[in-house]
Amino acid sequence: MERWEKPMLHLCFAYLGDLALSEDAVQETFFRAWKGYARFRGEAQEKTWLTRIAVNACKDLMKSAWARKTDRSVTPDALPEGAVPFEARDDTVTRAVLALPPKMKEAVLLRWYQGLTLEEMARVLRLPRSTVNYRLKKAKALLRDELEEWYDEE
Repeated sequence: MERWEKPMLHLCFAYLGDLALSEDAVQETFFRAWKGYARFRGEAQEKTWLTRIAVNACKDLMKSAWARKTDRSVTPDALPEGAVPFEARDDTVTRAVLALPPKMKEAVLLRWYQGLTLEEMARVLRLPRSTVNYRLKKAKALLRDELEEWYDEE
């Protein structure tokens, strides 16, 4: 838990947009991992296994009646502190990623935030690799369109 708590909290917060819900999701993630540890066969890395559990916990929380009726708009100021010091004040990219449709945002978070490979992402999401690759390409295209003017200003 000490090793993976912060990365899972960051992932859950980016996914859910609410710190309290994210903490609940992380707690649920570790509870499910503890309960199912006997079934962990080691075919995936520990990080991949926990990430899949965390994503599923987030999805379950998003399905709840309370979550559907609550405004969970995310502001970059509310994000938990990252593992690497971050000093940039321009939050354009963060806002663009958080505004992506859920399936695209999920792919971006797993690939570039958690650093998972396509194969690991496919295992986490229980999808074919081609579907995960499509979601990443679609997310890149959406971000490229959204950030075109911002990038040109640089």
